[in-house]
Amino acid sequence: MNETLYSSDLTNAQWKMLEPMLPARSQRGRPPTAHRQVIDAIFYTLRTGCQWRLLPKDFGPWETIYGRFRKWKIAGVWTALHDRLRAQARAAAGKRSRPTAAILDSQTVRSADHAGHTGYDAAKKTKGRKRHLLVDTLGLILGIAVTPANTPERAGAQLLLARVLCWFTWLRLLWVDGGPEFARWVRTHRPKLVVEVVARLSQTKGFKILRRRWIVERTFG
Repeated sequence: MNETLYSSDLTNAQWKMLEPMLPARSQRGRPPTAHRQVIDAIFYTLRTGCQWRLLPKDFGPWETIYGRFRKWKIAGVWTALHDRLRAQARAAAGKRSRPTAAILDSQTVRSADHAGHTGYDAAKKTKGRKRHLLVDTLGLILGIAVTPANTPERAGAQLLLARVLCWFTWLRLLWVDGGPEFARWVRTHRPKLVVEVVARLSQTKGFKILRRRWIVERTFG
């Protein structure tokens, strides 16, 4: 018998790792929908992009799945899971659980008209949103902010760092594509954090791998 029904389902090995990190199931009332079933349903939604209401019946009532997803989001369960799994991945790669270096970048993506707050990025000639991403040297996500596409990169980066710098007190080096003014802003918030600018090569035609920047570009991909 196959251990998964859909390609997006957790394997038994993945579930064995994840199960101890999830909140304990309530012992009152009727037995709740199993955590693994909920996780598989959420992963299916992420992989296929389907609406909650269009979840296959195999997963049970969509209201139950969405209700659990929202409850865990409000309680910070997803953030805690992500942080613990990132620490494990870093340890497996021979890194300290707490990163000392990070890379910051942004990407403009198209979005549908009904996708909430959007803007027009004149430089990229794209209407949509802008994703501001902070990753470690393995490309694992440390923080993310989503803004309308017309948000200046510096403003989006400041929005992101103002929220997450207090979480990563061990950071000592930050690679960015911003200029001296942004570096000065960072120093006012974290004097010991060294900012190194990895500028784009304006005279180079076609695709060119940039030092350190390729790591965050891979995460975007």
